[in-house]
Amino acid sequence: MNLKKNYKGILLCLVIAIPCWFLGKKFPIVGGPVFGIILGMIITLFIKDKNELQSGITFTSKKILQYAVILLGFGMNLSVVLQTGKQPIILATISTSLIVSYVLHKAMKIPSKISTLIGVGSSICGGSAIAATAPVIEASDEEVAQSISVIFLFNMIAALLFPTLGTLLGFSTKSGEAFGIFAGTAINDTSSVTAAASTWDSMFHLQSATLDKAVTVKLTRTLAIIPITLVLSFFKLRKNKDGQKVNLKKVFPFFIIYFVTFHFVCHSYLLIIVRFS
Repeated sequence: MNLKKNYKGILLCLVIAIPCWFLGKKFPIVGGPVFGIILGMIITLFIKDKNELQSGITFTSKKILQYAVILLGFGMNLSVVLQTGKQPIILATISTSLIVSYVLHKAMKIPSKISTLIGVGSSICGGSAIAATAPVIEASDEEVAQSISVIFLFNMIAALLFPTLGTLLGFSTKSGEAFGIFAGTAINDTSSVTAAASTWDSMFHLQSATLDKAVTVKLTRTLAIIPITLVLSFFKLRKNKDGQKVNLKKVFPFFIIYFVTFHFVCHSYLLIIVRFS
């Protein structure tokens, strides 16, 4: 990392994150991530030249978020993730989202790249899936911006409304499992999933039960980046008449592999200690 180049953007993100974390604790119905999104939108109106900040912001939104996901793996049970992945609702929601995006693409004449980006963003993990998919299908910056804007809008709506919607639908307030599955499968971005699940925990004093379930479901969905990216790369290679190859090293979501690998090593080490102690 080029610290000299990135430190201004990283510092700005930190300045935004700290007060938003406290606000999220004080107003759990909104949540820290939502405060961060709103404050970021306000601040950007007053920053005319973002050139010196952009690299640090990009590093924070991509690398630091990925590192956080990797570290999160140490506190998760991989067998639970695999068990969650077997649930029909995961495959059903991902498939439905992709099918709907394809149908709307045909019915409403939406550009194919935008519909693909919105489809993977809605079905898998929001901006991260869009960022991983865009280089594979050679989407332009404008197409990426339009797709992320759509995902961002619905993330905001979901983070604010899902806790209320959960009570209207009659989800159990004594256990966070039902709402955790609901939030983990229906909300696009990890930050908004976290916001909605944390709000539910705070509303009904469930500690982190809902958050743990929602994040597990969400990370299980995130693993779908791997086959989706590979499938899109395969079709891109087949359609490439110039014979140029897509550089998978640049588009492959290695942080997910690191998450699974580090998690497996960590838990294997703990099992060995327990067994021989």
